[in-house]
Amino acid sequence: MKKEIVVSGIRSTGFLHLGNYFGAIRNYVRMQEEYPCYFFVADYHSLTTHPDPLLLKPNVYRVLAENIASGLDPEKVALYVQSDIPEIPELYLMLNMLAYKGELEKTASFKEKARNQPDNVNAGLLTYPTLMSADILIHKASFVPVGKDQEQHLEMARNFAQRFNHRYGELFPEPHPFNFGEALVKIPSLDGQGKMSKSENENATLYLADTDEVIRKKVMKAKTDQGPSEENTPMPDYIQNLFDLMKLVSGEEVIRKYQLDYAQCQIRYGDMKKQLAEDMVDFIRPIREKAIELQKDEDTLRKIMKSGKDKARDSASKTLEEARKAMGINFYC
Repeated sequence: MKKEIVVSGIRSTGFLHLGNYFGAIRNYVRMQEEYPCYFFVADYHSLTTHPDPLLLKPNVYRVLAENIASGLDPEKVALYVQSDIPEIPELYLMLNMLAYKGELEKTASFKEKARNQPDNVNAGLLTYPTLMSADILIHKASFVPVGKDQEQHLEMARNFAQRFNHRYGELFPEPHPFNFGEALVKIPSLDGQGKMSKSENENATLYLADTDEVIRKKVMKAKTDQGPSEENTPMPDYIQNLFDLMKLVSGEEVIRKYQLDYAQCQIRYGDMKKQLAEDMVDFIRPIREKAIELQKDEDTLRKIMKSGKDKARDSASKTLEEARKAMGINFYC
């Protein structure tokens, strides 16, 4: 029986952080053992914010290196760069004919980006969900390990697949979020305001490239209060966030100790943050060090990109040929 295909990507902007790791990459590593997987660096998506061309290449290399350092095996998956697959923008064009201005304008990501960059509300921002849909549908993916902020885009990918199938005949499966039966993960920022981000609130985000000392400083600045004055007091969100982060990297005994301290009004946040900082350092350091070594070896990274490109194009070309035929764009057959 043919296994469902998994597809996901990460933009080549900013630095990968704990949210990327626990919201996506950790699942990638598990999925590569059980499913055919296509994972890519989304450099076309990054162009919506007009990155410096001189930084695009090192950014792509860094994202590739950090994915591999986090556990992705290029021998088991197709690990490639989005712009290496010309079939993606062609399918993107086809899907744009099935997308409507009103629905694209209503997406949360478009409205947010339009607010944040009012002088650069380009067509790429508006049709970001369509390109994301092409990324997914080009491999006929059934599963997409996405974070909560991408759920709306994935719903749109299902809509576009349904519209194509209804108009031209069954071709695309409807993709769904996949996280091994667990809730999609949202990693809280250190200041208790929203989630960790590649580009916003850098001092409240832990990046996979952060040094040990930077990690310690960021964690120690995390928002706390005077502690509870009555036993079993409900935790404020920003304190719950610290415990949520601790659950990601600390041992069960450590977590139980500080939970009990909080319940009994004996919590010492300084000690808790020091413990969390050291556990974060121990978790991030090996990823950072391996990624740095990989970035020094551009020949190896280029070989990995070429291998991933070949695997991805083999799949993408077959899908695009079927899509063209379904739409009647097959004039030489």
